Amino acid sequence: MEPIRWNENELILLDQRELPNKICYVTCNNVSDVYNAIKKMIVRGAPAIGVTAAYGLVLAIKDYKQDKKESELEHLKKAAKMLASSRPTAINLKWALSKMIFKAENCASDNLIDLLLNEAISIHNSDLEGNYKMGGIGAKMISPNSSVITHCNAGALATSGYGTALGVLRKASQDGNIEKIYVTETRPWLQGSRLTASELIYDKLSVTIVVDSAAGYLMSSEHIDWVIVGADRVTMNGDVINKIGTYNLAIIAKKHSVKFMVVAPTSTIDLAMESGSDVSIEHRDEEEIKYFNNQLIAPKNASAFNPVFDVTPNSLIDVLVTEKGAILRPNDQKIRHLMLGSNI
Repeated sequence: MEPIRWNENELILLDQRELPNKICYVTCNNVSDVYNAIKKMIVRGAPAIGVTAAYGLVLAIKDYKQDKKESELEHLKKAAKMLASSRPTAINLKWALSKMIFKAENCASDNLIDLLLNEAISIHNSDLEGNYKMGGIGAKMISPNSSVITHCNAGALATSGYGTALGVLRKASQDGNIEKIYVTETRPWLQGSRLTASELIYDKLSVTIVVDSAAGYLMSSEHIDWVIVGADRVTMNGDVINKIGTYNLAIIAKKHSVKFMVVAPTSTIDLAMESGSDVSIEHRDEEEIKYFNNQLIAPKNASAFNPVFDVTPNSLIDVLVTEKGAILRPNDQKIRHLMLGSNI
């Protein structure tokens, strides 16, 4: 299952809303199609969203028609602004768009389409390469016979094809060090039970799905070595914004002396945000809570609280794994060293 594929003048996306029951693809022919694909969660996962948005700008410039009212660059920036609004919490989205705009602003060629396409392909390939690096770095910390909990989906479907948190689990499994993998179902979109479990089963790995509210009992009654998750944003002090429920898991892990690992590329680190309290958390439609498979499962007149992400403070994180290296007990000083390329 290839989540993102560029095919000549089209962007082909695996429709992750239909998994695991159907494998079908959506074709994006213009930037509006890409915006809708991100907004409607046809594609999801911070790295995958960033890659998708980069290709979205290629489609935007292909659609550009010579107009005295708007230059090519102005057209591109307008498209980038629209794409950035599709999922505002995922910093990889803005990171990828910024790289594309920078490339366009410094273009010495008349062929902007080819230049931007090459940049989008570079972002795509670099993400995949970084996934493998993170997998190797994180897997070295996993001891033999380890039992792990993971949350949401930080695998091939959320990235360019290997995964952040699941990249670590894949490599640690190849090394023979994983005994059990528990996956939280991750309400309301069930990314854990639908997507992560499917990826692991596809890899012929044993997986146990856990109701979100059972994580505390699981950690209190079974031997769990690690909770390993991805991230949608990491602030300069090491706070982590990730799928709703991550904070719960971190608190429970701390209580039961279970180590907590966050795996994310450096493109997820937001240098402009000092801490998690500075980040605006996206909320989605309350109907996602009140309906399941288009069936009403709650009183129609009840309200629903539906934040997409929560903030896990750095004090609850044992290690942050990036493609540039791992940071034990992340804080602003250590993250600055990492981003500057210094040893920690």
